[in-house]
Amino acid sequence: MIRAAIIEDDFRIAAIHQQFLESIEGVKVVGQALRASEAWTLLENEPVDLLLVDIYMPDQLGTDLVRELKMKYPQLDFIMITAASDRDLIAKSMDAGAFHYLVKPVELAKLNEVMLRYKDRVKKLSEGNLNDQSEIDALFGHGKMSNEQVIELPKGIHPLTLEKVIELVDPLKEGTSAEEIGERLGASRTTARRYLEYLVAQGKMRAELEYGIVGRPERKYFAN
Repeated sequence: MIRAAIIEDDFRIAAIHQQFLESIEGVKVVGQALRASEAWTLLENEPVDLLLVDIYMPDQLGTDLVRELKMKYPQLDFIMITAASDRDLIAKSMDAGAFHYLVKPVELAKLNEVMLRYKDRVKKLSEGNLNDQSEIDALFGHGKMSNEQVIELPKGIHPLTLEKVIELVDPLKEGTSAEEIGERLGASRTTARRYLEYLVAQGKMRAELEYGIVGRPERKYFAN
């Protein structure tokens, strides 16, 4: 089990990332921190394997934070997340040993790809000796994932239900909501949303906010 934590000052973004990470089999989110200072408290109380770190934190740059954290927790891995593709920040992240660098707004399909690569690396490093150069290349980010790894379904996503959701949404040119799809599936709104968001992450659907006269905007889904 990969124990992940999220260091992100926007609680809404953190919640989206947590929801997605927890849909991936073998990944458990053990905590969130809204400030760099809170990350230390989190790590003191929870064993963590992987951090998703926002670079622009209110109290410290994420690149500086991870350098300090690595001194006390050398086995800790991290993925940097930022709204800027600044060359200096990218270089600092690479120097600090970042597994990857993602630019906001993060596409869930890309986050899924990165997490599958990370899981693959963890698995290979725990299985013993690596005698093949291509396997070693892959660990250092120079290899390609197999088709089997790319299409791995996350926890809670069943292929038959996924196919049914696609069939239901495809003819609805005006879009649909998670509640509507849940009713058609005979499932809860939460379950339907999990499948719909997975399909958005895979680029097979798109989501848009529809603003009504009153109340909060509704998230509607469209087939691509």
